Amino acid sequence: MKLFELKGSKRESTGKKAAKAYRRESIIPCVLYGGEEVVHFTVTKDSVRKLIYTPEVRIVDLTIEGKNCKAILKATQFHPVSDELLHADFFQIFEDKPVEIEIPVELVGLAEGVKAGGKLSLEMRKLKVKGLYKNFPEKLTINIEKLDLGKTIQVGDIHFENLELLNAKNNVVVVVKSTRAARNVTK
Repeated sequence: MKLFELKGSKRESTGKKAAKAYRRESIIPCVLYGGEEVVHFTVTKDSVRKLIYTPEVRIVDLTIEGKNCKAILKATQFHPVSDELLHADFFQIFEDKPVEIEIPVELVGLAEGVKAGGKLSLEMRKLKVKGLYKNFPEKLTINIEKLDLGKTIQVGDIHFENLELLNAKNNVVVVVKSTRAARNVTK
């Protein structure tokens, strides 16, 4: 999994009034939790843009006032009208503690059902997994070559080494739907 370097500075004051003052200066208030203590800090809007506006999941190499730690972006809050970033939450991770994270799904191959005229539909773009962060792949790759017309791949059908899938076992990840063209070919 890719590393994203981010530098922040501790916040002197917290609260609604202080947060608004930071945002006027294009500085985003953030929180780091999951470690020994909760740390309130700020980052610039430009420094965090490439982390937030990407479909990829990255481990954040976070430096706050000279202290370095690894974290993941856990939650973001946006303004309902202007869509401006208002706040970001980071969760500190450790090499020996398992962590929960959502990782994007990547489909590989051409499904048999698609060759027969069906339509491939990815129902879940991300899967929630639990494991040590050093075992996280950038994408969860699923081979769909043997997926026939009208068939599905569910969460319970998938297994990844050193990772535990946390989604419900009967959730459909990918399906090949029957189309009119496929129905006419089978008659």
